Amino acid sequence: MDQRVNSEPAPHRLRLRTFLERDAVRNSILAVIIFNAITLGLGTSVWISDRIGNILQIIDFLVISIFVIELSTKLYAYGFGFFRNAWNIFDFCIVSIGLMPQTQTLSVLRGLRVLRALRLLTIVPQMRAVIKALLDALPGMGAVIIMLSIVYYIFAVMATMMYRDTFPQWFGTLGESLYSLFQIMTLESWSMGIVRPVMEIHPYAWAFFVPFIIVTALSVLNLFIGLLVNTMQAAVEAETEAEIEILKKMLVKKNNELDAHILSMHEEVRAMRKEMREGRNG
Repeated sequence: MDQRVNSEPAPHRLRLRTFLERDAVRNSILAVIIFNAITLGLGTSVWISDRIGNILQIIDFLVISIFVIELSTKLYAYGFGFFRNAWNIFDFCIVSIGLMPQTQTLSVLRGLRVLRALRLLTIVPQMRAVIKALLDALPGMGAVIIMLSIVYYIFAVMATMMYRDTFPQWFGTLGESLYSLFQIMTLESWSMGIVRPVMEIHPYAWAFFVPFIIVTALSVLNLFIGLLVNTMQAAVEAETEAEIEILKKMLVKKNNELDAHILSMHEEVRAMRKEMREGRNG
């Protein structure tokens, strides 16, 4: 019993948690995150930096101070429970990087604070649904990636063996063949850039590259789209079913309350009738 009492957070920490979980506080932090992302983007412009660079540095210092105060308050309010939330760990790492000294080497790392704008994904319900669908589709996508890798490896070995002597710049090694085939799969300058020059020396090279494009660009990649669509549809159906279950529970609860109310009214009517009969008998 004493251990339970000691493990409970202090009242002022509970009040601080309630304050941090208010919508106004969360929206204010999100506004600061969006504002910081905009100022970081403005800082990449040489023209803007030459004119208001000092103001941007002051804003950067104020934003960092707000982030440090936010995280310090959360650490005090939640204790070690702060690290149970993945977004808290993400924010802690990003802000810690932002506190590093401003040197030419670490300036890129300080710019990672713009990643905090990803917190918007947890606010908009539609974005949460998309992220959940992507995460749910990862197992199926892993199988497709393995299959695509096998296809890539087979075609890369064949291309290296057939064209490395005549076109070593594209198919001289297995790595170069993989990169060239990736370019062909993306359909970026595949015909005039690679395939037609190869066909000038190997007229029947189309019989190798066209099936590769059909298998990869048209078939395998469509599997990714199909997996994502099916996963998002399943997520929407699951969310709809969850909402229906909630509505059913609410209706059952209302019906039970209504039944209880009707029973109480029946009891009252019976009591009134009983009193009326006793009054008449008297």
